[in-house]
Amino acid sequence: MLLASQSPRRRRLIGWLGLPFSATSVDTPEDLNSPLAATPPSLAISLAAEKAEAVRASGQAAGTLVLCFDTVVVLDGEVLGKPRDVNDARRMLGALSGRTHEVVTGVALLPADAYAPHTFAVTTEVQMKSLDDAAMESWMGSGEFMGCAGAYNIEAQVASVTEDECFQNVAGLPLCHLYVALAGERGLAAAHDAGAPTSPIAACDAALGRTCRLGPKVTAGR
Repeated sequence: MLLASQSPRRRRLIGWLGLPFSATSVDTPEDLNSPLAATPPSLAISLAAEKAEAVRASGQAAGTLVLCFDTVVVLDGEVLGKPRDVNDARRMLGALSGRTHEVVTGVALLPADAYAPHTFAVTTEVQMKSLDDAAMESWMGSGEFMGCAGAYNIEAQVASVTEDECFQNVAGLPLCHLYVALAGERGLAAAHDAGAPTSPIAACDAALGRTCRLGPKVTAGR
């Protein structure tokens, strides 16, 4: 398998599936002003699919399954991607502060023998903490905010989800949903000689120190 992502979080999470993979990166334009922005899951899927096609066109994907993801934040119908600069990041964090919003991750899985990728999107409801100026500056001091949709990373503990929502989807990879896609009826992992993936639920629960209620529902029967 070939993971097309620069994100260290995505690379770490993929490792929990117990499958061999290599990683690369690809630069594609992210047009958040597309008409698809009216339907954020469709937009996220389209952006992920464009990455998968770009990897194939680059010649890196020969004979392997390509995994691509794209994450956007949605607040009051406005799609937020990665901030353009520091002022844009402050604008996003100020708008999100103390508010409930949605995070949508689009997934594109492109088998070597497929004409088009297998795609889906997962939406998670997130509660942002109330951020005063000091809290904003403390988070932004890490410098990581520029690479994050909505200018935040849930692992920095500035936002939270309930046990009925997918924490890792907010981190950029809907882990249990991906597990089902790789282990399910399509057998995408086995079809590419990667073997059978390991359920990520135990690793995720251990890392987060909680018991997820969504994972067992998503993976039931797998």
